Amino acid sequence: MIDPHALRPHYARFLRDDRVLLTGHSHQAWPDVAREGVLEAYDDAAAHVDDKWAAASEAADVVRAAIAGHVGAQPDEIALGQNTHELVTRWLSALDLRARPHVVTTDGEFHSLRRQLTRLEEEGLRVTWVAPEPFDTLTARLAEAIEPDTAGLAFSTVLFETSAIVPALDVAIDAARAVGAEVLLDTYHAHGAIPFRLRGDVFATGGGYKYLQWGEGNCWLRVPASCDRRPVFTGWFSDFANLAAPRGAARVGYGSRPADRFAGSTYDPTSHYRARRVIRFFEEQGLTIDRLRERSLVQTARIRDGLEGWNVRTPEARGGFVTVELDDASGTVARLRERGVFVDARGRLLRFGPAPYVTDDEIERALAAFREVAR
Repeated sequence: MIDPHALRPHYARFLRDDRVLLTGHSHQAWPDVAREGVLEAYDDAAAHVDDKWAAASEAADVVRAAIAGHVGAQPDEIALGQNTHELVTRWLSALDLRARPHVVTTDGEFHSLRRQLTRLEEEGLRVTWVAPEPFDTLTARLAEAIEPDTAGLAFSTVLFETSAIVPALDVAIDAARAVGAEVLLDTYHAHGAIPFRLRGDVFATGGGYKYLQWGEGNCWLRVPASCDRRPVFTGWFSDFANLAAPRGAARVGYGSRPADRFAGSTYDPTSHYRARRVIRFFEEQGLTIDRLRERSLVQTARIRDGLEGWNVRTPEARGGFVTVELDDASGTVARLRERGVFVDARGRLLRFGPAPYVTDDEIERALAAFREVAR
């Protein structure tokens, strides 16, 4: 079992005795070595100026390989992005929405997808919103919503409000693929928290911002190896190898690797330097996803037990955090912050998210503060 006391000295800049960080589902503490990655990015830029991109691509390749290893994909299937919204929007732009103007999703999705689909719905796209509860029938109900003109199915594998793990993914995926619809899985609350492997015929998106401690700017899209889609929202990296070719081609080209089709454009490479150094730190500390999951289950069970009698919304089949429903969730967050306990809320749902460096004593301290201030 991971020992949080042994880890804590490596997080000296984030961890303090006067606060408990239970926002591990949102922004985990960064190990001190992450700062080394930031400085390394600066030093490479200072040394090489515009020639820094060769070194930056090496950092990006390490990130791409780590993601592929986590999800059971190949590195050349991983497109990198600064955030999931740009990647999700690129995926949407690759669908034939003129001929198949229908998308199926749930109304429990994060804002990157929910807001974008709502706006497209205003412009005439037909969107079927499926209620996430009851969780055990969600994928069956998604499958029932698939129609012959469905272009895409997009849904989360772990729901961001409740931490519920969505079961029986293949039921919905098979129904979508049967009519030729593409499938996009939002794995953000699974990546780094739950071991999983992707099917070969699905797109998936996620990031290292939360459970892997990589920080901002480290999101990704898995592109199936057989993909020949042509995103309308396309960055110039998509055809990087042919930049020197004469202009005026009748048809926009894309790179040879699957992920090249969904590549973006110029970005801040500091994020990949930071992530690369944290990836190395996790390897040195033996922080595999299996071990992280083992520790997380113990911690979230302690939190669930400590919330007995409250309206806990997180089922037994859970991701990396626990949610309790309150009339004044946001006010409770503020009162806990005054006591040095960091949690967050989404509407009426208050979320407790432990991390591997959080001790049992800190969890008990946070629960005691919660019981004192919650209404």
